[in-house]
Amino acid sequence: MTHQPDTTHTHGKRVSTPLDAVHPLDPLNASEITSVRETLERAGHLTEHVRMAMLLPVDPPKATLAAWVPGEPFERRASATLLDRSDGTHTEVLVSITEEKVVEANELPSTPERGQAAVLMEEFFEVADIVKADAGWRAAMERRGLADYIETCFCSPLAPGYFPDETEDGSRRYLRSLTYLVPNEGDSPWAHPVEGLIVKVDMIERKVFKVHDEGDVATPTKHGNYSIEAQGPARTSLKPIEITQPEGPSFSVEANVVRWENWTLHVGFNSREGLVLSDITWRDGTEDRPVITRASVPEMVVPYGDVDETRYWVSYFDAGEYLLGRNANPLALGCDCLGVIHYFDGFVNDDLGHPVKLDQVICMHEEDYGIQWKHTDLDGKPDTRRSRRLVISYFATIGNYDYGFFWYFYLDGSIQVEAKATGVVFGGSGVPGTDNPFNTEISPGLFTPVHQHIFSARLDVAIDGEDNTLHEIGVVPLPTGPLNRRGNAFTWSDRKLTCEQDAQRMADGLTGRVWEVRSAHRKNYVGKPTGYRLIPEGKPVLLAQPDSTVFARANFATKHLWGTRYAEDERYPAGTFPSQSSGWQGLPAWTKANRSLDGEDIVLWHQFGPTHLPRTEDWPVMPVDYSGFWFKPHGFLDQNPTMDLPEDARAACGTGGAGCCADGTCGCCSDGCNCGNADGCACGK
Repeated sequence: MTHQPDTTHTHGKRVSTPLDAVHPLDPLNASEITSVRETLERAGHLTEHVRMAMLLPVDPPKATLAAWVPGEPFERRASATLLDRSDGTHTEVLVSITEEKVVEANELPSTPERGQAAVLMEEFFEVADIVKADAGWRAAMERRGLADYIETCFCSPLAPGYFPDETEDGSRRYLRSLTYLVPNEGDSPWAHPVEGLIVKVDMIERKVFKVHDEGDVATPTKHGNYSIEAQGPARTSLKPIEITQPEGPSFSVEANVVRWENWTLHVGFNSREGLVLSDITWRDGTEDRPVITRASVPEMVVPYGDVDETRYWVSYFDAGEYLLGRNANPLALGCDCLGVIHYFDGFVNDDLGHPVKLDQVICMHEEDYGIQWKHTDLDGKPDTRRSRRLVISYFATIGNYDYGFFWYFYLDGSIQVEAKATGVVFGGSGVPGTDNPFNTEISPGLFTPVHQHIFSARLDVAIDGEDNTLHEIGVVPLPTGPLNRRGNAFTWSDRKLTCEQDAQRMADGLTGRVWEVRSAHRKNYVGKPTGYRLIPEGKPVLLAQPDSTVFARANFATKHLWGTRYAEDERYPAGTFPSQSSGWQGLPAWTKANRSLDGEDIVLWHQFGPTHLPRTEDWPVMPVDYSGFWFKPHGFLDQNPTMDLPEDARAACGTGGAGCCADGTCGCCSDGCNCGNADGCACGK
């Protein structure tokens, strides 16, 4: 490797905080966010009633980035979405941070076709006060005998969806609110939903305009608290696991550029997508070969399958409506991340445009990952190499749910993307012991609806460059006949997806369907195009019907794969503003052009995630539900790239660590640490 790992970082953590930008793709830092705010104020765009709903860094054009030489100056730009809270006007402003000036400003219409800006933090906190001041809501609480809980209850601020048959004006900016009791200070509100009480709050006029009040279902009384004090005592049977790297980790970090073994990449972060990885290359001999230009999870949707009036409308877009990055968690050593950790801090803006620091928001570390490869030859001598992976991750909390987004880089050139869903399931109240085809009872009287978590990963691929082709591969059994006389044969199909309308695909587990991106010009050792394969899990896509509004709004989630030709302004699969949108934005709109994908700069959009039928074991906090996909080299490399891994087990565990003998000899022997014969040791000791 050409990079020099930091051998002084042998335990604990190190943290990178964004300071002055040294790379065109660096995340916004505190001084840049402040500069944008001051520029907008001087230009008259950020006034008393105007809030900064979103602020994102603007990547330079690809040609500009490719021509940039490290150390040379570069222009920094940011895009601000502004909301005037006095009348609901939206304005998008492009700002040159470098030149401290507004480049462009466009006022946007407040229509369902365009949608609304993400929910402000200010609006989150206002909803409870507005609801509790409303006479209609107070009367509904009193009718239920819940007057004693009026001041202490939790009134949730929720994105409302889009339903044109409802009477409100389609351009009205509003939130829905559900009520949860908090019997004692510190209690989890999610255990005590007030059924049949829904409030609609106009966020421009700051008043309730509709209270839906039906039913008299009792609110569950059993607590849902999950602390050790509530659930303990803590078990004492688990023994410590300690991760040590006495020579430090194998990666090096220079500002936001990370090098680990053959991988090099840039780590970014923004308030909407959260973690962004760019310029991902693989070192092959003396050449850094491009694999992915930019990778992120820019959207997700959580559609619910309940028909009840209280929840039929629930379909949250956690990136576009709530901003995943803005809601990212500070990560703790030993809890969120275990081992020798490098953290990256992040900065986002508050509603007034001031910088907010998110401490330790991205975690990076190495993990041992079992066997990389193994074989025992005819002479009985085993040969084994250990695997490891580089892990880059962050967590975001959106209301009751928590989502971890993990990117894994492997020694063999593979990339894995994994989403971890945990937190508290969202429920309603019901009659204990009754059956409901759309909800499961997880605690006496507490019913949780069936729902989905559908994530959308955007991979701007560049397999040995930007001239790529896209193919669909699947196995094909052959009928018994002249070509298959014994009936055992099978082969594969290889279909080239040449345009965007062809590249809207579904996974198929029966054929092992995968999608392969190939270089249009480069050949490998055996004369075939170099390539990478996207390997899906193939879980259900959006289950809502085509005539539903969520089908239109989350149309990206109706396919496992969309392939598009790169366009600079195509970043979000449900469009820029999915909140209260009537739909058909993003991918379905862009692909109407049916652009060519043959030898072009291709972007893959892959949808994945669990369909959740809740169970009692999901309460009071849900164990992590894992979902994801792989992106693996297929003909990209001339052979297994891990053949040069060292034999010594201590390269994976450290001298004297797990897997090594106490006297420093190898612990990979067929008879453990008592081989007594160097010839019998797989590691050559």
